[in-house]
Amino acid sequence: MQLKFGTSGLRGLSEELKGEPSARYATAFARHLVASGQAKSGDPILIARDFRQSSPEIAAVCTAALKSEGFRVLDCGTVPTPALALYGLANGAAGLMITGSHIPADRNGIKFYRPDGEIDKADELAISAIADAIAGTVTPSAASAEDHAAAAESLFIERNRALLPARALRGLRIGIYQHSTVARDMLVDLLASLGAETIVLGRSEQFVPVDTEAVSPETLAKLAAWAPENRLDAIVSADGDGDRPLVADENGAPLRGDLLGLVACAFLGAEVAVTPVTSNSGLERAEGLSVIRTRVGSPYVIAAMAQAVREGATKVAGFEANGGTLTASDFSVGGKVLKALPTRDCFLPILAVLASAAERGTTLSALAASYHLPVALSDRLENFPVETSTRLMAFLRAETANLGSFLADIGRPAAVSDIDGLRVTLADGRTVHFRPSGNAPEMRCYVEAGTVAEAETLLAQGLSTVRSWAKATSD
Repeated sequence: MQLKFGTSGLRGLSEELKGEPSARYATAFARHLVASGQAKSGDPILIARDFRQSSPEIAAVCTAALKSEGFRVLDCGTVPTPALALYGLANGAAGLMITGSHIPADRNGIKFYRPDGEIDKADELAISAIADAIAGTVTPSAASAEDHAAAAESLFIERNRALLPARALRGLRIGIYQHSTVARDMLVDLLASLGAETIVLGRSEQFVPVDTEAVSPETLAKLAAWAPENRLDAIVSADGDGDRPLVADENGAPLRGDLLGLVACAFLGAEVAVTPVTSNSGLERAEGLSVIRTRVGSPYVIAAMAQAVREGATKVAGFEANGGTLTASDFSVGGKVLKALPTRDCFLPILAVLASAAERGTTLSALAASYHLPVALSDRLENFPVETSTRLMAFLRAETANLGSFLADIGRPAAVSDIDGLRVTLADGRTVHFRPSGNAPEMRCYVEAGTVAEAETLLAQGLSTVRSWAKATSD
């Protein structure tokens, strides 16, 4: 697995990122900031990390590289990515988050932030070009930085505490699946301060990859057991770097991320929502909400949100199918101003859905059902070679007959969207969407149908069809 920019940040195997490569990309980022006039020597730059075994070493190497370029490095410790982004915006500082997010523990990555927020695709190209040009000229070393962890954490906690009235979650019994997310202790402190009774679950000192968009059978089993055992109203968690939420209802059943995003938009009073094509097709039916679709990846969502603001929209939010919620404009919440934070955040949707259920005096399952969204499921084939997924997508796009034969045992294609991967609406109204992951060697499949049973069947058929095609064409 080679180092490359995916849907959010640089990703690769940990062993491929350690040492010279991490030093080189940190150096390239620093030089890009200076060359583009976004920073200068002597400016502060932030660094934070997740709990992966390789993250401290990579962070120390990046710190040394940034110092060698003349920057003053501030260590934000193990905080959620949105906390790093918020602290950067507050201090006009660029930043690096050492994280592989939700991908397996043997992989890692770096997310880059300009002083004004997350980098875009043009920045990625520029950083990559500089990194390629300086290959073989950077000698890695390790260094420490000034400790700003408490300040970064405090700023983020106060932002979220201000979203709800004091004791707004009183009476709720909430489990926090801590595993190895950097959000684990913050979630306990924040929810307890808002009146909830919190129960800590599943804390791990070994890194546990949790994909909120494709929750593993092992995690589903844990959630389903914990909820009744502990008489919980909800279970909340996040991915490794705390920018994707996981929320399960009183039965331990996870709520889809795009539903969490929709609830967050209602909580904020958003008028425009930007979301990738993989999010539920029922979003367009939400009253008073204009939905803009993009390719998968926060840079595309952020770019479309910024465009909407430039065109005059004033209440603009965004979210991805994984639940990470972004704000491109300021919002008034409970008489207080929530400043824009255009990067994925797990805390906003978690608080929004808990507060919405508490205000209505209803369960999370009833709240979810009230939105009447089509049943949508997703999963992935792991360790699926990038070369194979590339061949598959080329085959499906080459001729209409190819797509028809590929889906012969599933259904007849009626309409196709090619925004990102291939999203196929079948003649009977069901939807199946095939898309290679931008972060890992995985093929993802997303489906929508009228019932849970139909969606589960369609998802199994979709993954099986991809697996069979790959086997047949590799023989």
